[in-house]
Amino acid sequence: MKTIDEIYRLLLESYARRTGTALAEDCDLAVRLYAAAAQLQALDIQAWWVLDQCFPQTAQGMYLDGHAQMRGVSRREATKAVGTLRFSVVSPSAVELPITAGAVCMTAGEVRFQTTADAVLPAGDLFVDVPAEAVESGETGNVPAGSVAVLTACPVGITGCTNPAAFFGGSDAEDDESLRARVLESYLRLPNGANAAWYEQSAMSHAGVAAAQAVGRARGIGTVDVYIATEAGLPDGELLEEVQADLQEKREIAVDVEVLAPIAKSVDVTVQVAAADGTAFETVKPLVEQAVTALFGGQLLGKPLLRAELGSRIYAVEGVTNYRITAPASDVTGGSGMLPLLGTLTVAEMGV
Repeated sequence: MKTIDEIYRLLLESYARRTGTALAEDCDLAVRLYAAAAQLQALDIQAWWVLDQCFPQTAQGMYLDGHAQMRGVSRREATKAVGTLRFSVVSPSAVELPITAGAVCMTAGEVRFQTTADAVLPAGDLFVDVPAEAVESGETGNVPAGSVAVLTACPVGITGCTNPAAFFGGSDAEDDESLRARVLESYLRLPNGANAAWYEQSAMSHAGVAAAQAVGRARGIGTVDVYIATEAGLPDGELLEEVQADLQEKREIAVDVEVLAPIAKSVDVTVQVAAADGTAFETVKPLVEQAVTALFGGQLLGKPLLRAELGSRIYAVEGVTNYRITAPASDVTGGSGMLPLLGTLTVAEMGV
């Protein structure tokens, strides 16, 4: 792309060639030509920008969304992490303690979670588990077990809260590069109404489906099993029924299609990390836990869990200078319908 000065010089040369007279650079016409050169460069920039938006390889934002729509692909929206909050008391109460939907707790880092259903702590019990979700969408809601510790609006009589298991499924809105990869893949794996790509793209057109894997002849000739996963991992029965009904209506004649939840494969992770000088281990520990937790989700459906990827995420945490993974001892292999899910996560200080 030419600079303004380059365009200006070309204009001066063209004027001199056509008129036989060289312009003095301080004359009025030269000033006008310089202004015209600036406008010509702006038009050149605009033309190159328009050209970029014409192709999915270089399009951005809403223009990339347009290319995606033509391929039956849509940008994945941000999702909220889901899990369970445990409300407790120091000593058993003589009466029931109600907990209304919308009760909010948060982590030390001020990541907030709220209950999604009404619950009651029965008289005589010390705790009750309540389904919950992150208040804000995004990966920040993916926190390990035990991270929630602060009651922001205490239900009457309740003295403590925590999360007995990790919160999963929070994701940021899909960025351009991820969407671009899926759009280009749709050209490489052309759905024809009968192949695996068609089943997978049809399943992923449903809200909440983060990944799909079609397996042909899973139960013999004329059968197709379609495994689907959400950002949180395993889909609920309602989503399975929705996708099943859609594929049942669209399937080819004489094909037996079944939509299934993935086969969960629990993976325990144990890692040691060294913090940078001047950084406390207690500072980096929750960040490492969050980075590891965010790796696990529906996107791993059918794929292997690589120790290299796990290590890369740990090392990318600000304040971590070294790490050692002791579990899993090797890469976790993938397979049809397999979905690695985070089991027990242990983060310890290296050298201690």
